[in-house]
Amino acid sequence: MSILSSELITNDDGSIFHLHLVPEDLADTVILVGDPGRVALVSSYFDCIEVNKSNREFCTATGTYKGRRLSVISTGIGPDNIDIVVNELDALVNIDLKTKEVKAQKRSLTIVRIGTSGSVQADIPVDSFVISEKSIGCDGVLRFYEGNLSVCDREFEEAFMHHCQWAPEVARPYVVKAAPSLVERLHTAGTTYKGVTLTAVGFYGPQGRVLRLPLRMPRINDRITAFRYQDDKVTNYEMESAAITGLCNLLGHHAATICLIIANRITGEASADYHGGMERLIRYTLDKLTHN
Repeated sequence: MSILSSELITNDDGSIFHLHLVPEDLADTVILVGDPGRVALVSSYFDCIEVNKSNREFCTATGTYKGRRLSVISTGIGPDNIDIVVNELDALVNIDLKTKEVKAQKRSLTIVRIGTSGSVQADIPVDSFVISEKSIGCDGVLRFYEGNLSVCDREFEEAFMHHCQWAPEVARPYVVKAAPSLVERLHTAGTTYKGVTLTAVGFYGPQGRVLRLPLRMPRINDRITAFRYQDDKVTNYEMESAAITGLCNLLGHHAATICLIIANRITGEASADYHGGMERLIRYTLDKLTHN
């Protein structure tokens, strides 16, 4: 049975609705970045660029780096955009866009988010690299999909909510695990940290920042910093990792996130040169993804 055109929208040129890509535009290894301007930075290291397309905040460059074909795509900010990007990436490789039929033979993508983040532990300094072994999603996106419980750690979720005194009317957190082989591929002892990343649904209140509006869960960051579950602790905040990981786990893709720490919420420090740090992280990740 074909998927209705209202459910899978394509453009006049046959490309998928938001990303404006056709299947041949996409490599098997995809780097996701938030900032559209960062696509040009990542692709500036490519040996050559064969695809350069953009629509709204979604910019894509596909090319080769050290002989390996890669795509880099900007998502904009937040898990709502991740719902768009991951579903459309999957459709590009696993649904025939002309007939709207799901393909019998599925293709699995390797998807790595490169982002910026804030540390919630004093011993994880600014300018360091953190790999998200697990992510806690506070956005609710994954809960809209059947089977979400099969990729979530329910006991971890319960422990986190109990310790943090989670308000019952706030979206229930979900905990998902990155692809272990991809985490190990990105990790270098003494260079990267591994930990649990908290994916917030916003930048201010959802990350414990107070401007004019008081918080529903005061001192939430103190409780997050102190939380421990078995050998795990929350290492950093960002806004996309859990949605990427959870959706990829449901769809059969391999996902991980690696972030540059640009601020430490505990010590109050901020990076003096996060642009230079991001360039270092991009080169590091590209080399890790293409090293045999």
